[in-house]
Amino acid sequence: MITDRGYGFRASAYGRPRNDSKRYVALIVLALFASPALAASNKQPAPPGAFAGAPPQYTKFTTRELERGFFALAFGSDLRIGAKPRGIRRFDRPVRVAVIGGGSVDRREAMARVIEDYARQAPSLHLSLAPAGSAPADVEVRLIDERNFKAALQAAFGTQITAAFIARTNPQCMTSVKSTSDGEIVRSVSFIIVDKGEAVFLDCAYHELLHAFGLSNHDQRNPWTTLNQKRMVGYLSAYDRALLTILYDQRVTPGMTARQVDGVLPGVIRDLDLAIPAR
Repeated sequence: MITDRGYGFRASAYGRPRNDSKRYVALIVLALFASPALAASNKQPAPPGAFAGAPPQYTKFTTRELERGFFALAFGSDLRIGAKPRGIRRFDRPVRVAVIGGGSVDRREAMARVIEDYARQAPSLHLSLAPAGSAPADVEVRLIDERNFKAALQAAFGTQITAAFIARTNPQCMTSVKSTSDGEIVRSVSFIIVDKGEAVFLDCAYHELLHAFGLSNHDQRNPWTTLNQKRMVGYLSAYDRALLTILYDQRVTPGMTARQVDGVLPGVIRDLDLAIPAR
């Protein structure tokens, strides 16, 4: 993902927080990794609509497991352009998504179903599909073939930025997020590959929308999130749904630093009844 206060790119990529916030996040994540063994439970098969062979998911987590994921994924990104963001990035208004069809496989209806799934499972996003020909949407999803991926990025961001992003992340799909200096997302653009099969399409679609909404980083050590690039998931997991619910709680506002989030996060998780008691 690319972020800027700017843009941030995720490959998904996003903008990096200020150094003090970055150090604070690192300390929190290290502390949470030092906690007792993982307690995630209630393993369930992949939900209806997932691709054949999609992995099962755990659906119950402790407060510490949710805190660990939130700090790792809501701060940081793959590549930043412009000024350093101050902290949390998210929309602060109802989110409208436009799907721009393209590529050799027509996946517009499938993409619309992904967006409807997000709208149903994360109602605090106040998410809707933008009708064709309406005013510019908050999130634009561009469906393309793999062979056109590099050219599409160059057309949108220029040769230099595209080369830096590809060299750094070797992406299949990507998301760019533009936000204000105080963390409110202005617009997100996601590029989704359509011609490499259903599994790749669904994995990219669910992965990139998480970035577009503000979960901007990756965590290769987290076994539950779609934003672990060592996993192919292809649906909105219970874990990622919980993190989105936290991000769009009214107590978590654009621009909040890690230290500020740390002060409210346990109460948010408790009040939303997202966690099981720690073992």
